[in-house]
Amino acid sequence: MIDFLLNGQRRQCAVSPDTSVLELLRDTLGQTGTKEGCASGDCGACTVAIGETGPEGQVNYHSTNACITPAHQLQGRQLVTVEGLAQGDALHPAQAAMVACHGSQCGFCTPGIVMSLFTLHEAQRGERQIPSPLTPQRLEAALGGNLCRCTGYRPIRDAALTMSEHPERRPQWLDAAAPQPTASSSDAPFAQPETLAELVELRRRHPEARLVAGATDLWLEVTQRLTRFERLIDVTRVAELNAIEATTLGDGRHGWWIGASVTYSRLEPLLEERFEPFAHLLHRLGSAQIRNRGTLGGNIANASPIGDTPPVLLTLGSRLWLAGPDGERELPLDDFFLGYKQTALREGEVIRAIFLPHPDPQRHLAVWKLSKRREDDISAVLGAFSWRLEDGVMRDVRLAFGGMAATPKRARATEAALECQAPTRAAFETARLALGDDFQPMSDVRGSAQYRQLSATNLLERLRLTIMQGETDSPREVMLHAYAH
Repeated sequence: MIDFLLNGQRRQCAVSPDTSVLELLRDTLGQTGTKEGCASGDCGACTVAIGETGPEGQVNYHSTNACITPAHQLQGRQLVTVEGLAQGDALHPAQAAMVACHGSQCGFCTPGIVMSLFTLHEAQRGERQIPSPLTPQRLEAALGGNLCRCTGYRPIRDAALTMSEHPERRPQWLDAAAPQPTASSSDAPFAQPETLAELVELRRRHPEARLVAGATDLWLEVTQRLTRFERLIDVTRVAELNAIEATTLGDGRHGWWIGASVTYSRLEPLLEERFEPFAHLLHRLGSAQIRNRGTLGGNIANASPIGDTPPVLLTLGSRLWLAGPDGERELPLDDFFLGYKQTALREGEVIRAIFLPHPDPQRHLAVWKLSKRREDDISAVLGAFSWRLEDGVMRDVRLAFGGMAATPKRARATEAALECQAPTRAAFETARLALGDDFQPMSDVRGSAQYRQLSATNLLERLRLTIMQGETDSPREVMLHAYAH
């Protein structure tokens, strides 16, 4: 039984564990304003807003794709759809601005666009004392997950920029806290443990159950392959998996343990401050709706060869904190991926946290992703590169690629070819030859083996040019050069 607020009204529903928020709205509750477009989290037609009560009692809203969000994750939450925004004939500023700017034609995508504007408006409203300007970058981030084939985007952009000019007609129930979530039974088909101990015990009792966090990949099995899940264990409410903690490892490295259920949106401020190329990658990884749901732990545990974050983490020397019925242990990320979709997780184990080391001021980082679309698309090839320059030669070279093998993988032979070498054409020519020993990529719909091999070698040349361009710059400046293309 799910207990939540829908547009301010309490709802209690019994649905199967593999029901999405979109199915709940349209098939069970008769709320058809939210549309189904791609059923894969790409088009944004199904965008809704979910509100969670913060520590000071405030309700914070984020946008999400209803088509790939498990309905059970609404437990104890506030759900807002396009039907709830107007008060009689009085439109919400997001709706009024869309009307005034002629931002809609066929209207199919419009409800999702309005909901993205609503969450943007709510975020701006929460910044009234310290407002953050609506820059082109922020506007693009807010609307980047909504596709429209009719209007072009100029009138939609105009609507976003003029929302504040319309009367503040905002339903009071938006500030109402949702009902307190009740603890789910350990035998519930959709279990929501709140502690790591509960999670490990559930894994022991139900080894057949699938784990779900953001569901940005898992739910495609439902929408695209028509898979039915009999039992799911939701890890998004486990306290230990939601923590970001500063730490010092036994080897003396300082950094942070990032809980496996921490979303990209929560991680983004830390990355923007410390690892700008990594933060930039998140915007290439997915839209705001995806970043609000997807987790670092899920991207690793999925063990996809085209996962975007593992190559970067491999170059940074990250470690994993694992927990299971036999206790807890640490494992270098280098040792985690064993084969296609195969990992070193033991029976009943889960990823508790990922170690993100404090950046070395002498170390450089570059991350480049190649995909058919600039944003919100799966990688064909992703290259992550980390190095130091000492007396004109490269030291501690770490290179990792996604899309080039059955797993995200370090380019060991290529690293060895560049170690202790000056970034000359000759050194990188040797490295490009060594890359052929590291990888024999496959062909698929995203690129042929020849394309991938050529692209990876071209990224090495791009790395050389980046190093030569920034040789006299500070590491921070080189990092900026590395992603600003």
